[in-house]
Formats: sequence, C-alpha cells, structure tokens
Amino acid sequence: MKRILLAATALVASFLHAPAQAQPVDDFYRGRNLMLVVGYGPGGGYDVYARVMARFIGRHVPGNPNVVVQNMPGAGSLLATNFLYNTAPKEGSTIGAFARDMALMGVLGGNANTRFDPQKFTWLGTVASGADDAYLMIARKDSVIKSIADARKPGGPPLVLGGTGEGAGGNDWANMLRDTIPLNLKMIAGYPDSAAMFLAIERREIDGRSLDYSSLKSSRPDWLKPGSPVHVILQFGRRTRHPDFPDIPTALELAPNDRVRQLIDMAELSNTLSRPFAAPPGIPDDRARALQLAFMAACNDPELRAEAEKLRIDISPLDAAGVRDVIDKLAATPKDVRDWMRQIRYESDKKGG
Repeated sequence: MKRILLAATALVASFLHAPAQAQPVDDFYRGRNLMLVVGYGPGGGYDVYARVMARFIGRHVPGNPNVVVQNMPGAGSLLATNFLYNTAPKEGSTIGAFARDMALMGVLGGNANTRFDPQKFTWLGTVASGADDAYLMIARKDSVIKSIADARKPGGPPLVLGGTGEGAGGNDWANMLRDTIPLNLKMIAGYPDSAAMFLAIERREIDGRSLDYSSLKSSRPDWLKPGSPVHVILQFGRRTRHPDFPDIPTALELAPNDRVRQLIDMAELSNTLSRPFAAPPGIPDDRARALQLAFMAACNDPELRAEAEKLRIDISPLDAAGVRDVIDKLAATPKDVRDWMRQIRYESDKKGG
C-alpha cells in the first residue's frame, strides 16, 4: 500500500510540475494577451511597424491571442532588447521589436550594457529587409550644409545631426561615415525617440538626422514634397542609388578605399535586419515555430499589405532562418573589420564629434 501511495504521489506531482510546453499551442494562446514590446516611443518608424504587426499576427497564431503593444524606449532600444532576452517570460507570451543594430551590437561586443547574445534569440524574422528601402541622411535646406559635398569640406562648420541612444542606427552610421569618408558632422545623441528628433529639426535645434526612407514617407510625407524644409543629401544601407533619389550619392560611392568599403558592407549587411522581431531565448519549440509561422503569415497577409501601402511602409520580409543567416555572416566578418567597427561605435564619440 505504501508503494502504491508513493507512486500515486509521484504521478500527481508529475502533473503539477509538468513542463509548460506539454500544453497544446492553441490552448496556451487562447484567451491570452501576447505582449509586443517596442524599443522606442510612440509615433516613430519602429512603433508604426510594431502596431501594424500587432493588428495581424494574432489572427495567425493558434488560439488567436490578443496582441498588446508596450513601448519601452531607452538607449536606442537596448533597454527593450535586454529586457526581452533576460527578463521577459520565456514561455512564449512576449515578443519584441527593436533596432536593426542590436544584432550587430551583440556580435561586436564592447558595450558593457549589452546583455544578450543575438544568436540565441528566438528570431521571428524582419518585416523589412531594406530591399526596396534606403537609409537617408536629411538636412534642413537652410542649414550651412547644402549638400554632401559641403559636409566633406574640412575645417568648415559641421552638419549637426540628432540621434537616440548608443547603438541606434542613425548614430552609428553617422559616426562611421564621419570617420571614414570622412564627413564634417557633429552628433547630438540622447533624443528619446524619432518624434523628438523630428521636432528638434522643426525647431532648428539640429540640422538633420538619418532614418529610413519608409519611415520618412510614413511619419513626415510632406517633407518629400516641393517646399519641404529638408532635403536628402546622402543615402546608404544599399549598394545602388534608390530610384527615387537618382542624383543622391551612396556611401559606397564615396568610400575612399577597399577597407572602408568592407566596413560599409558590414554595416549594410546589418541594415538588412531593418525591422526585426524576436522572442526570448529558450521558449518551447512548438510555440517558437507557431510564432515564426504566424509572423511570416502576417507579413504576407493581403490586409496587412494593403495597410502598409496606405502607411507607405516597406514590407520585404526575411524569415527566422534568413535573420540567423545574416547574424552568422556578421559574426564571420574578418576580425580586423569587426575591431574597426567596434572602435567607431564605442570610441568615436570620445573624440568630441
């Protein structure tokens, strides 16, 4: 009898402590909130993409959870990235959207505040790979810098650009181009989000900034029309000129030598993770696969595509395997190029920029 009681107790305990992954995926998500953490404040490009995704991914996840967006701005989305990796529940109830440069930051190392391994995230994919987009440097037309040629003149007044926290794409591109092409730039970092930088340009606190063409079309479409207070002076993140900017040079065109071109190539490879989405590491395999399939299904949902067209945002997705391939290639970049990139990212601001 004692042996039977012990066996029964063990059986009950096994049910009480059964791993969460034993629960069917649809049962787990049915009636649940799926939290989508965004590493920036409301109104910017990443927030726009996250809210579009939030409206559609739930319909493709088994059990159809309600998707709730939570903004977590800070340090160019590093705060949200660290949260997703270290603190968020690892049972599949939380996903996140953060800066394209976070994967590169993790690969490079060198930042004591980086507490994640990009190769261990549960990647869902990226909504945009930049295939039909461009990263643009824009400047006020009434600034002292009228063209990229002006910004290349040594000894003149600098073009003052705004940026968010360390590790944000706009900051790092500007620092890299300043130190390699070179350009006469001054970075004013620390703006909380994209909306704050737009306002700073309108108030003439800064001359300009860097951002995606798709974000500019979505957030400030009037700035692309005649009479706009700004103009595009450089494009990067792509190997050829965007057809909408045939007269604006690319960063690669201005690279003075092969070593600089290697550096720009690495940055542009990182840029293909234009709007990445991930879940924490270690979530149950069946839920990870369900989220990955739902993410790609949402990207290809005709209704999402129609909404994206109205918002003028780029939808050119890569799946989870595509994201992992990009990260593996970043990690395989020659060490001397990675070391140079790390130096530019984490030491260039000490020069007084």
